[in-house]
Amino acid sequence: MALGALPEYPWDLMVPYRQRAAAHRDGLVDLSIGSPVDSTPPVVREALAAATDAHAYPTTVGTAALRRAIVAWYERRRGVTGLAADDVLPTIGSKELVALLPFMLGVGQGDVVVHPRAAYPTYEMGAVFAGARSMASDDPAEWPEETRLVWLNSPGNPDGRVLDVEQLRAAVGRARELGAVIVGDECYAELGWEGPWREGAVPSILDPRVTGGDTSGVLAIYSLSKQSNMAGYRAAFVAGCHDSIARLTTARKHAGLMVPAPLQAAMTVALGDEAHVAEQKERYRGRREQLRGALEDAGFRIDHSEAGLYLWATEGRDAWDSIGRLADLGILAGPGHFYGTHFPEHVRLSLTAPDERVASAAARLRATAVR
Repeated sequence: MALGALPEYPWDLMVPYRQRAAAHRDGLVDLSIGSPVDSTPPVVREALAAATDAHAYPTTVGTAALRRAIVAWYERRRGVTGLAADDVLPTIGSKELVALLPFMLGVGQGDVVVHPRAAYPTYEMGAVFAGARSMASDDPAEWPEETRLVWLNSPGNPDGRVLDVEQLRAAVGRARELGAVIVGDECYAELGWEGPWREGAVPSILDPRVTGGDTSGVLAIYSLSKQSNMAGYRAAFVAGCHDSIARLTTARKHAGLMVPAPLQAAMTVALGDEAHVAEQKERYRGRREQLRGALEDAGFRIDHSEAGLYLWATEGRDAWDSIGRLADLGILAGPGHFYGTHFPEHVRLSLTAPDERVASAAARLRATAVR
């Protein structure tokens, strides 16, 4: 793609399928986008309301209380020790960080940005914005010498794949051989469902077992959108490599990128309260179990999806055909074509629909089951 050229926004292709699904007699069930539908917890909303006297500019680095909360959260929830306040940075959601990170780290023409084969599209767009080349690869041995930035995504979007400690360690080792910064996008880390992740913690790229206690060249991104239903707050943060955080801080100061002060207060409270996170996870667990069983009854196979907010499903034919079949049932999903060229027969279904809508979708799917 030429420098400065931008692709069409892929979700515009879904308009006719949305219209088709909306015509269903029992109404639309939108499982295409991972935007939370449940209420933001009262403890978070109360913290936001109490902090609305925000007459002064906030700091780019965040309040001392927020930075302490992020450091404490990493140690308590992710098993990451040794972070200092200067090793974390709040951001205006995670998407803007993903899109701008290559540029802010000085990646440019002639450089390569590596991302997963099944990938959130903004990884590639970040390379486009920086004038670099993107490469889809899950095998560290394939990463070329020109690699300057590597994205990992665990649990993955769209596929719910989890990288274990050994896989993370191998990726970090290869990135260090190349002199590349490696970033773990871990926004779904609290949503583990199967195998060792059902009750145990999904490992972080900053885990000392991965880094050997040295976070140089290693960053992790996390968002409160999913765990705390704070997507509308645009509340996220990045942590890890001290030098990289310092560079990002300077760039963001020049650009005036600051998380609003009331949102910083809400983030601080959200990070300290685990009860609402557990409650939301149980909501998603119930929806997931119901939807997964119905999809399998209807002839879909679920791949990976051991963690995260989505079911990665295929019925062995082109994703657009599956999208059409689902639309005729009033169900809107996302085609695998939107997440790279490697999974043209998969569709992504989100768990972010009200219980009643998920139950309706499950009933429609089961009605098509071959007996």
